[in-house]
Amino acid sequence: MKIQITVNGQRLQATIFDSAAGRDLIAQLPLTVDMVDHGSVEKTGPLPSPLSLAGQPDGADPDVGDVGYYAPGNDLVFYYGDQSYYPGIVIIGRLDGDAASAIADINGAITATVETRAA
Repeated sequence: MKIQITVNGQRLQATIFDSAAGRDLIAQLPLTVDMVDHGSVEKTGPLPSPLSLAGQPDGADPDVGDVGYYAPGNDLVFYYGDQSYYPGIVIIGRLDGDAASAIADINGAITATVETRAA
């Protein structure tokens, strides 16, 4: 499932995995998420509704470029730096191309518009 993320006029792409959490995210689109920066490794922002954790491990060690869901905070997460394993992290997709670098280049908080796009 392909999504488009628009931040500061830049259109970035990502692929959301076919999982219960991924399908729940797609069902909430389009949406606008106000995201804050955490530790210069990730941008996080609250979703309107929780995503399903069915079939997911208790935590994950995300890679640079992963799209995640942080279940305890009900947050959508874009990883652009090295984050270690943490309970409650669910990997739900991957940023395409140089999207992680583009997000890393934006200092501080962002507002991201997330919507589906044609494959």
